[in-house]
Amino acid sequence: MPRLSHQDLRRSFRQLLASQTCYHTASVFDPMSARIAADLGFEVGILGGSVASLQVLGAPDFALITLSEFAEQATRIGRVAQLPFIADADHGYGNALNVMRTIIELERAGVAALTIEDTLLPAQFGRKSTDLIGVAEGVGKIRAALEARVDPEMAIIARTNAGILPVQEIISRTQQYERAGADGICMVGVQDFDHLEKISENLTVPLMLVTYGNPLLRDDKRLAELGVRVTIDGHGAYFAAIKATYDSLREQRQIFTQASDLSATELTHTYTQPEEYIRWAEEYMSVKE
Repeated sequence: MPRLSHQDLRRSFRQLLASQTCYHTASVFDPMSARIAADLGFEVGILGGSVASLQVLGAPDFALITLSEFAEQATRIGRVAQLPFIADADHGYGNALNVMRTIIELERAGVAALTIEDTLLPAQFGRKSTDLIGVAEGVGKIRAALEARVDPEMAIIARTNAGILPVQEIISRTQQYERAGADGICMVGVQDFDHLEKISENLTVPLMLVTYGNPLLRDDKRLAELGVRVTIDGHGAYFAAIKATYDSLREQRQIFTQASDLSATELTHTYTQPEEYIRWAEEYMSVKE
C-alpha cells in the first residue's frame, strides 16, 4: 500500500473537519504509537504538550519543553505516521514572532494541524496556570501563524479555556479568533451540552474539545450536531505505558514482597518530581522588589 504524504494526511484532516461526524483522537507520542493508532483504524492522533514533556524530559507540564525538543519528537512521529496528527503547540513557545517559528518547524515535521492557545505561559509565579493573555494578543498570534504557514492544507486551530471566563467573554474571544482566520476553535473547560451550545451557536468554524472523558459530554451524535469534529479524551495510552513499564521492571527485579498498587497518575507524580520544580520556583521566582 503506498505511503500517504504529509499533504495527503493534511487533506484527510481537512475532510474530517468538513464532515458531520465527531472523531476521537488517539494519543500518539512516538513512532510506534502512531503506527499502532493507524493500524487500529483511528482517523486522527494528537501529540500532547504534557505527554511530550513527560516523554522527552521526564518533567511535569510546567512549560519546560522547548520548541526544538517538541519539534524533534513531532518529526519522529511524522516520519512514519499514516494518520493525520495534531500537535498541541501550547502558546506557540512565546510571542507572535515565536509562533511564526513554531509554525515553520511543525509544518516541516509533518503535522496535519496544530493548536495555539491563549494561556499565559509560562505561568507567572503566584498566578493561576489558567490565566489568559489579552484577546488582541491572541488574535495577533493566530494572524502570525497564518502568515508563517506555507501549506494551506495544514490547519491552524485557536485554543482557549472556556471554563474560566463568563460565557459572553468566551463567545467574543472565540469569534475574534474565527474572524482572524483560524481554521477551527479548540476549547478546554466546556462543562456540559448547555454550556457548549451557548458558545457553538455563535461560531461557524469546526470545533475541537478537550473533554478528559467528561461524562456530561459523552454523546457523539449531539457533539457532531453542535459542530464538534474532534474530541481529546486524554492520554490514557501513554499513562498505561508508564504503568506497564513500572510493573514490568518491578517484576524483572523480582520485587514480589508487595503487589504494586500505584496508579499511573501516582507513578507519574513520583517520577516527575513536581515538588522539586515548585521548590525551585519559590526559591528563584518569588522575587521581592
